[in-house]
Amino acid sequence: MNIAIIGGSGFVGSRLIEELKKNSNSQITNIDKQQSPFYPEITIIANVLDKEKIKELLSGQDVVILLAAEHRDDVSPKSLYYDVNVQGMKNVLEAMDANNVKRIVFTSSVAVYGLNKKNPDEQHPVDPFNDYGKTKYQAEEVLQEWYAKDTTRNINILRPTVIFGERNRGNVYNLLRQISSGKFMMIGGGNNKKSMAYVGNIVSFINFLVQEKTTGYNVFNYIDKPDFTMNELVSHISKVLDKKIPTTKVPYALGMLGGYGFDILAKLTGKKLNISSVRVKKFCATTQFDASAAKAAGFVAPYTLGEGLANTLRYEFIEKRDPATDITFVTE
Repeated sequence: MNIAIIGGSGFVGSRLIEELKKNSNSQITNIDKQQSPFYPEITIIANVLDKEKIKELLSGQDVVILLAAEHRDDVSPKSLYYDVNVQGMKNVLEAMDANNVKRIVFTSSVAVYGLNKKNPDEQHPVDPFNDYGKTKYQAEEVLQEWYAKDTTRNINILRPTVIFGERNRGNVYNLLRQISSGKFMMIGGGNNKKSMAYVGNIVSFINFLVQEKTTGYNVFNYIDKPDFTMNELVSHISKVLDKKIPTTKVPYALGMLGGYGFDILAKLTGKKLNISSVRVKKFCATTQFDASAAKAAGFVAPYTLGEGLANTLRYEFIEKRDPATDITFVTE
């Protein structure tokens, strides 16, 4: 099987290539605008916005895995979300048509459901609250139209929750670092549940989709269950690191007020800050999603959520490494 990963030089893509390489019958090509720090020998530099180049590179491929996306909260200009996430999808499908490639795995996001929804499954109405979620669903709509034209095509859409793991420098890492430092402020009561997905499970599930879900139009949420409350997360980190972690609790209204203050400061200084009203809102939101469809499909996650967190905590905060040479990935 010839597999083209578009956007495989980053955090998820690097682990995915490692996972796919376990299949000796697969030939993998990574197409990315950045060089891969781990797999330069299979990486070709190209931008998803370059239709002709993508068309050339998809010749002879059997499956496309589309990871490339604009996803940070602070992308500027906002038109980049639409250029990369929506037009990029159109470009990829046009290139696939030109090469008679009929199988695609697309990483969308649970952001399509919006905030504070009650455990939505894949049939839940969409209600994205930001440009990232809007453009992810618009890309899904492009896929729906593509499939309707030819139902012999195979589409697998993965809607993961926030992904964490070793080497990642995103929101979960920042949260784990703050909690482990003992300088953590809990905004709200800490009883809101936070869905998370360990990268080792995500790449295993993508591999499962490539190998097992070879027909039809399929959509799957992915979340590692059971969800932890924020209080449970603090307790688990305390246990893994074997240290007492005190927390200061701040009322939600006061936390949001501080977030708006940082929004103003960011606008005045032109700097991207780690705290914003959007991030406070996301922190305090209950993010639970139904993941029963992935389980019903026959997928068995190789790690529990607790094991994934323990692996990450040990790698990032216990094991010794030279930060000057350690490869990390900055994400949301």
